[in-house]
Amino acid sequence: MTVVGTRPEIIRLSATIKLLDEHTDQVLVHTGQNYDYELNEVFFEDLGLRRPDHFLEADTSSLGAALGSILVKTEEVLRAEQPDAFLVLGDTNSCISAVIAKRMKIPVFHMEAGNRSFDENVPEETNRRLVDHVADYNLVYTEHARRNLLGEGLHPSKIVLTGSPMREVLEQNREQIDASDAVEKAGLTAGEYFLVSLHREENVDNPRRLRSAIAALQALRSEYGLPILVSTHPRTRKRIEALDDEAAIEGITFHPPFGFHDYIRLQQKAKLVLSDSGTISEESSILGFPAVTVRDFIERPEALDAGAIITTGLTADGVLRAVEARLSIPADLASLPAGYEIDNTAWRATAFILSTAHSHRARLGLHD
Repeated sequence: MTVVGTRPEIIRLSATIKLLDEHTDQVLVHTGQNYDYELNEVFFEDLGLRRPDHFLEADTSSLGAALGSILVKTEEVLRAEQPDAFLVLGDTNSCISAVIAKRMKIPVFHMEAGNRSFDENVPEETNRRLVDHVADYNLVYTEHARRNLLGEGLHPSKIVLTGSPMREVLEQNREQIDASDAVEKAGLTAGEYFLVSLHREENVDNPRRLRSAIAALQALRSEYGLPILVSTHPRTRKRIEALDDEAAIEGITFHPPFGFHDYIRLQQKAKLVLSDSGTISEESSILGFPAVTVRDFIERPEALDAGAIITTGLTADGVLRAVEARLSIPADLASLPAGYEIDNTAWRATAFILSTAHSHRARLGLHD
């Protein structure tokens, strides 16, 4: 059984889901954590994925309701389906479903394990630690992540290095990405616009930080005189509307979330991308477009090691300095972070699950 609930999970797991469908009787579950057409269903279509077998319609009215609902409804599906293995990726609330699978003695496999930002203001940091320590097997992207888990006392036998799945996902979708006319549809010119994505709770739920972010974008527009296109997550849109300060966003275009192929194309053709997404480190490193991460701390330090990305906070001065610095760096100076070059992550993960799940169940005295 594979569980997803947000766009990043769907994207990063897309190649693995296809292989598991090919080699197993996979049960695909969507928790409903973020179920909006632009946020989720368009990504299933873009990535050539089938619809989930179960849609849990989790109650997202509050944090407690969401977590409780995901656990209760996951248990119902687990009892009905009786899977041999349970796979989650990342650090979202949907991943907390691993807790109930573990309690039911179903081997838990956690992809994207071991990432740490060491920033307790980030709610995903709690989820990462919890799921890593609940999981029977942690599939990590990099040596950084492996060392984090070893440092927290996990046994080496519970950790396997698979690499990042993004190179494989991008390669599988290269033809559709190249064919996208998103830049033209947006009325933009390649290399003459900035692309922005802000959605993290710590950035958009705090009015002070959100105002600071908007001020930074205004300063960027004033400095460079270029259009700024913001791919606007519903969470961000709601918070901006709550500010009730239209003057503050004059000259910046806020657009509903794009499909996967269109958004990657927009990133490739932008003068620079600013984002608080975790995946920006992988996408910019692999595809070679300039990017700045607007976060105080990141969970992918390997991108900093390789000089592939620059981080900054949300102040106008900080953003302008970071953008100037990144644009002044020749593209060939940055190297590809270790773990990002791997092009068969989906098969590595699939093979490990196939090799391990039944023997793990046998050790627990569970027989098929």
